[in-house]
Amino acid sequence: MAQTDSLCSTFSDIVEINVGGQVYVTRLETLTAVPNSLLWAKFTQSSPADLPKDSKGRFFFDRDGFLFRYILDYLRDSELFLPEFFKERKRLQKEADFFQLPELSRRLAAVSKDSSYVEDNGEPEETELTSPVTSSSSSDRALRSPGANSGYITVGYRGSYTIGRDIQADAKFRRVARITVCSKISLAKEVFGETLNESRDPDRPPDKYTSRYYLKYNFLEQAFDRLAEAGFHMVACNSTGTCSYGSNDPGEDKLWTSYTEYVFCR
Repeated sequence: MAQTDSLCSTFSDIVEINVGGQVYVTRLETLTAVPNSLLWAKFTQSSPADLPKDSKGRFFFDRDGFLFRYILDYLRDSELFLPEFFKERKRLQKEADFFQLPELSRRLAAVSKDSSYVEDNGEPEETELTSPVTSSSSSDRALRSPGANSGYITVGYRGSYTIGRDIQADAKFRRVARITVCSKISLAKEVFGETLNESRDPDRPPDKYTSRYYLKYNFLEQAFDRLAEAGFHMVACNSTGTCSYGSNDPGEDKLWTSYTEYVFCR
């Protein structure tokens, strides 16, 4: 036991891991929450020098980086909520098997079997996988009920890019200043969770609407992935743009600025 404690203490309390190209930052106690799991073994029975790392020194696992978010949620709380219209349950079960989480794998298999009739008939379903000793509050379940969660989310962003002689210059090609979110509070929090910045419109009840939220990252594709996973589909978009020169010299590169909105519906 003393040897295990010594190995574990060599890892930082905050751990950065790269799973299939997706970077996650979490606590060591989260990664080792389930005894005898693969992550528990890696981070208690090995030293940092024994684990593969990427070019920036982060511990690397060659698995599905997007599905790992659900693995991490399960490790944190021993429970898991999957979004509506979730179509990758079998793939997630494979990830649970790889990370040696038999209880999670068993629940995913049971839910897949019980919901097969519903899925075959094309009806929306919601999956709640909870620990036997923990459960979500009724308010959380209300936010996830299909009837309460239908609606629209508008994602907007202001961006700029330069087109000119040096078109391959990455620093000038596209810059997204901020991604804004307009929707009912409950929808925005369900889809974007902890990545949603509420500082411009805090403490509003979930049944109200806001146009002042924005995201903590500036990758549109990341926002679109979240919306797709939650069962949203884009129904409209519009954009405006202006063009100017970096100086009064017409020979200089042209600077384009734009504002674009995408409307998603579920």
